[in-house]
Amino acid sequence: MTDQPRERTMSSDIERLRQAIRNVPDFPQPGIQFKDITPLLADPQLFELSVDLMTAPYQQGDIDAVVGIDARGFIFAAAAARKLAAGFVPVRKKGKLPYQTIEKSYDLEYGSNTVAMHVDAVPSEARVLLIDDLLATGGTAAAALQLLESLEADIKEAVFLIELDFLGGRKGLGDVSARSLIHY
Repeated sequence: MTDQPRERTMSSDIERLRQAIRNVPDFPQPGIQFKDITPLLADPQLFELSVDLMTAPYQQGDIDAVVGIDARGFIFAAAAARKLAAGFVPVRKKGKLPYQTIEKSYDLEYGSNTVAMHVDAVPSEARVLLIDDLLATGGTAAAALQLLESLEADIKEAVFLIELDFLGGRKGLGDVSARSLIHY
C-alpha cells in the first residue's frame, strides 16, 4: 500500500497555506521580506488546517504540554494544546511573566535578547511539543529548547509554520527533531 494520495493531499494542503501568506517587502526594515501570516489566521479553515498539520503525528495523550514562543507562536501553540488536550506553556520575553522564572539569553544580528519561562512550567520528563510561527536564525527557538532541557522535559519535537532555509536556523536546534510546514 502506498502513501502517495496522502502525500499529494498534504502537499496541496501546504500549498493552500503558502498561498495565504502575504509577502511584505521592506518590513520591518529595508531588504527584509516579511512573511505575514495574518491572512492565514483570518481564514478559519486555513488556521485549523495549519494546526492540524502541526499536530498530525500526535493524538490526545501523546503530549503533556505545548510550548509556544512569544508572540505569534502563542496563537498556534494554544490551539494545538487545545486539540491535543494538553497544557499550554508560554515562553516570553524577559520581564513579562509574573512568577519565578528561568531565563536564557541569545545573540541576534544586532544585539541580544532574553526569553523566560516559569520555573514550574513543565515537570521533569513531561512530553512537550515546541511550536512557533517562524524559524529564521534559530536563536529564540534554541533558547526555548535550552530552557526546556534545563527543566528536564522530554522534548518530542519543534514545529514551525514557516522556515527560512537560507538563514540556517535549524543548525542551532541541536539534536531536537524539527519540522516545518512551509519552506522559503
